[in-house]
Amino acid sequence: MTKTQTAAQATLGAALRGALIAGASLIAMTGAAHAQAATQTPEQQQARIEALEAQLEALSSQIADLKAATAASLKDVRAAQAQTTVSIAGGKPSIASGDGAFSANIHAVMQLDATWYNQDSGLPATTTGRDLNSGTNFRRARLGVDGKAFKNFDYGVLLDFGGAGTDGAGQLQELYLQYNYAPFKVKVGAFAPNLGLEDAASTNGSLFPERPAAAEATRGLAGADRRISLQAQALGERWLISGAVTGAKVGDGATFDEQLGYVGRVAFVPFKGYDWLTHVGVNASRIAQPAQTAVAGAYPITVEDRPELRTDGTRLVSSGAIDSSGARHYGLELAAQKKNFLIQGEYFDIALDRRNRAANVTDPKFSGWYVEGGWVLTGEQRKYNPATFAFDAPAIANPFDPKAGKWGAWELAARYSVLDLNHHEYATVAADRVRGGVQEIATVGLNWFPNSVTKFSLDYLDVDVDRRDASGVLIGQSYKAVNLRSQYAF
Repeated sequence: MTKTQTAAQATLGAALRGALIAGASLIAMTGAAHAQAATQTPEQQQARIEALEAQLEALSSQIADLKAATAASLKDVRAAQAQTTVSIAGGKPSIASGDGAFSANIHAVMQLDATWYNQDSGLPATTTGRDLNSGTNFRRARLGVDGKAFKNFDYGVLLDFGGAGTDGAGQLQELYLQYNYAPFKVKVGAFAPNLGLEDAASTNGSLFPERPAAAEATRGLAGADRRISLQAQALGERWLISGAVTGAKVGDGATFDEQLGYVGRVAFVPFKGYDWLTHVGVNASRIAQPAQTAVAGAYPITVEDRPELRTDGTRLVSSGAIDSSGARHYGLELAAQKKNFLIQGEYFDIALDRRNRAANVTDPKFSGWYVEGGWVLTGEQRKYNPATFAFDAPAIANPFDPKAGKWGAWELAARYSVLDLNHHEYATVAADRVRGGVQEIATVGLNWFPNSVTKFSLDYLDVDVDRRDASGVLIGQSYKAVNLRSQYAF
């Protein structure tokens, strides 16, 4: 409640109390006058009548003052409600109407990576990514605005100037409108539909610079960033149900017919205590109609990902383009949190349906999984976001201030991930083989959150890729990488 509203209520209350006291006094005096009238002389009765008339006139004056005060108070309240407020809460500039029906929040994200790749010298020329780029890259450089309109509508516009391997020209990252009618939400536009535990988590507060390869490759089928979608979601205190119809991604090349897909997720918190919880979820997607890329009818689907860093954009594992009539995935989510400890993991099963499948050729199936965990050394707990049913960055108990002996939040993290894009790689029928490769990555990292808008992370990756080309020649490799990320986000 604003100071203006508080003062108005105080004025109104004082006026009401005065009128009530005066009215009660007048009633009491009138009753006493009737009781005494039988024993008074005419002159005494006349004097009492005049006294009562004076009291009535005073009461009438107070009622008039009350009306004026009430009108003024209501005017002040309406003025306060209409007043626009400007604030910078947690480093985020915001503009909001006094009644809360409209708002606009400015967002910006800067994520700068500096990476060193340690590869074996003298790798064969056939090796994929034999000389990865040690250097720097603005992974994300985003600017946008989101907010509220007419109380029940949310909106968002976000541009991204960062990229994978090279900084790109600005592209539309998000543009959406969402209607809220508790517990339901309906969202339309270009955005990442809710498709898993790691997928739903904010990249600003994630444990590692990139999502696990298995999660990233899976979300790329029918979800992922910039996906044009219509999503419906229902939320409870301990459960979430979400489903979306998806199409192409903003920025995709022209096709003869765009992709049509469906994604869904169900998540809930079966057990929860004061400082702990468990999370269980399932997710799935289906490409009902792949994008048609040729007049004669080509419907390629590719499953692939980069090795959990983007300073070099080379993809070391890939199924290649497989002419398909459709595809699907199933996913399982598990997580547990106790105070400042967190462990989570997901498993994904992927299958493609070949189009015009020849004899002795099977539909390819792939899989992937990861397990990761974090330990906040300074004792803070990672936040479980009730809007996404995923984990965000920890709240910072002691923002960085060396003079006061405060050093922000520090966190140790570890992950092991596997993405297997091989299918019958040694089959006697060459057309049945898919030699996309098996990628295994072990990562350890240290995260430092000086405050709620700044983050630095140092990560060490041990990458092993076992992959052969169509003729059976080994094109995979093993290497180490060190990455330093500097981030400012509000």
